[in-house]
Amino acid sequence: MKNEIFKKDLYRWYGEKGESFKDRIFRPLEIKYLYAFRKVQSSRAFLTRFWYMFKLWRIYLKSHIQISPKTKIGEGFYIGHFGRIIVNSRATLGKNINIATGVTIGQESRGKRKGVPTIGDNVWIGTNAVIVGNINIGEDVLIAPLAFVSSLIVSFFEQLLTERFMYIFFLSFLLFNITLNNSNGGYSNEN
Repeated sequence: MKNEIFKKDLYRWYGEKGESFKDRIFRPLEIKYLYAFRKVQSSRAFLTRFWYMFKLWRIYLKSHIQISPKTKIGEGFYIGHFGRIIVNSRATLGKNINIATGVTIGQESRGKRKGVPTIGDNVWIGTNAVIVGNINIGEDVLIAPLAFVSSLIVSFFEQLLTERFMYIFFLSFLLFNITLNNSNGGYSNEN
C-alpha cells in the first residue's frame, strides 16, 4: 500500500499526535472507508484487491459513501462525516480536499459541459453541494453548503489578478479615501 498517502489522510484527522492504539481499534467509518479505498487502489494481487473491494462494499452499506476505487484522489483527503457521498469514478480530486456529507460530484451527459469535474488542491466542499459537468475548480476554493456548481471556479489568487476585480478594488479604495478625507469625525474646527 502507498502508506504515505494514507498517513497524510490520517494526518488530516489526528494532526501531529498521530493515530493512537485506541483510535486504531475504534476507527470511525470514514477512516475505515479511506483505508480500504487506498488499499484497493494500491493492491496488485487479485485476492488482496478482491478482499478490500469486499470490505469497501461492506463499509459502503453502513456509511453510504460511494467513491469508486477508479477515482483519482490526492493525498490528504478528509471526509467530514459519514453519510451519503457520491463521487463519479472519472472525477479527479486534488490534494487536501475536505468533503462533507451529502456531496455529489457527478457527470453531465449532454451539452457543452459534458463530462466530469476536475477539482484542484485545498478545496473545501460543504454539505449537500452538487458539482457536475466538465468543469475545473481551482485551488484554495470554498464551495458553500447547498451549492450547485456547474461552471468554472478559479482559485482565489487567479481571481485577484483579473481586471474586473482590480477595477472594483480600485473604485472601493477611491470611495473609501474620499469619505475619509471629507469626514471630520463629527467635530468642527470652525469658530
